[in-house]
Formats: sequence, C-alpha cells, structure tokens
Amino acid sequence: MGGRLHTLAKALVALLPSSMLLVGSVTLLLRARALPSFLQVLGAGCLMIVVLAHLCEALKLFPSMGWGLSASAGHYLDLGSAVLGLTLFPIGYLWHALRN
Repeated sequence: MGGRLHTLAKALVALLPSSMLLVGSVTLLLRARALPSFLQVLGAGCLMIVVLAHLCEALKLFPSMGWGLSASAGHYLDLGSAVLGLTLFPIGYLWHALRN
C-alpha cells in the first residue's frame, strides 16, 4: 500500500508541471501554427501520458495493462511516451527559440 501511495503522490506532483507544459504548448500552437509548436504539443502530450500512466498504476485502473511490470503493455506505453516526450518537446522548443 505504501508503494502505491508513493506512486500516487509522485504522479500528482508531476501533474501540475506537465499540465502547464501542455497548456503553454497549445497556446503557442494556436498563436504560431508552425512545426516547432506542433512538436512541443506532441512532446507535452506524451509527458501527460506518462503522468496518466502512473496515476492508473497507483489507482489500479486498467489492471490488464500490467502497470509496473516489465515487458507489459503499460510498461511500453510509459517508456515510449517518456522517450517521445523527452525528445519531441526539447526539439520543438529549441527549434522555436532558434527561429525567433
């Protein structure tokens, strides 16, 4: 039970910054419809998926996903989203910064 509460606390703490990234990215995309802005939105969306996966793990939602188990669908969803989010968002941010 303690591990579950720890995972839930971490996910809830991560929810605020990832939500802010997503809202900021969408706002930027609506102002400047360009590929760098789109990459930022995709990256921020992937980071939100990571947070939601951890919330599902802590709350034991969708147990068939095998949250927290290696070689499960939940693990690969979490890992793939983290890799994409940590790749696409910085690329979009840097590209946007260098364009302006």
